Amino acid sequence: MPIQIPDNLPAFATLEEENIFVIPNDRAIHQDIRALSIAIVNLMPDKIVTETQLLRLLSNTPLHVDIDLIQTSHVPKNTSHEHMLKFYKSFDEVKENRYDGLIITGAPVEQMEFEDVDYWEELCEIFEWSKSHVYSTIHICWGAQAALHYHYGLDKYPLERKLSGVYLHKTLDSNHPLLKGFGDTFFCPHSRHTEIRREDICKVEELEILAQSDEAGVHLVSDLSHRQFFMFGHWEYDRETLELEYIRDLKRGLSPEKPQHYFPDDDASCSPQFNWCCSANLMYANWLNHCVYQKTPYDLNELEPL
Repeated sequence: MPIQIPDNLPAFATLEEENIFVIPNDRAIHQDIRALSIAIVNLMPDKIVTETQLLRLLSNTPLHVDIDLIQTSHVPKNTSHEHMLKFYKSFDEVKENRYDGLIITGAPVEQMEFEDVDYWEELCEIFEWSKSHVYSTIHICWGAQAALHYHYGLDKYPLERKLSGVYLHKTLDSNHPLLKGFGDTFFCPHSRHTEIRREDICKVEELEILAQSDEAGVHLVSDLSHRQFFMFGHWEYDRETLELEYIRDLKRGLSPEKPQHYFPDDDASCSPQFNWCCSANLMYANWLNHCVYQKTPYDLNELEPL
């Protein structure tokens, strides 16, 4: 089944070229099915890149998925005003809606205090709203740190150096629906300056750590209801995303370290390894199927709050 997006969204052409089944809105309205309704709160500066990455992963199942892209009041510098007006909705426009699933992305604000982020109060409103208007939510990177701070009062801590690279992770609960089909280990990229510490997460009885890395720390956390997930890595990243971040920081004169375990033989002139693609697709397929489709009520008006 297809993913339903506007046919003039830049991601549409990209995904079609990759033979991913996408369907424009005008065709989808004539199909007699109940699509999964998924909202994406995109906090990343380059909206088009991030929305394409996430839509690629959400499209890789037999399920029909209908997408709403949501923005905060923050004005992005790296995405055109026309794109935002054409494809994004404000939270005020959707807050009466109910959704099967929600994704809240990361944002390049992790070195700021949460309360100093200019859209923090708005994001807190979205966090609270998600408890009653969304069945299942994935929070990514800074979005996960912010959500754990809001919901459970956990603090983030600065790292001595930026964590950047592709790391081996251990599966801690292979019976969890999000990790069905996973082996003992898998790879995932990380790119961040801060962390939520394992010992703080372990103090919260409502949370379970699903996967972690000896080098990168905790990666994946679930609440016990299997409706809220917190992901510190970036499974959505493309092959070249860390490379582009590294080049960007070099041009800014920041003297970044090369992403770890990323370039073959640590040679930045070589094409990066793309060894997290399978686990990324499997995790998002598991989320849509086992954590959303098979659990959410057919009538979203019957959705029970957390």
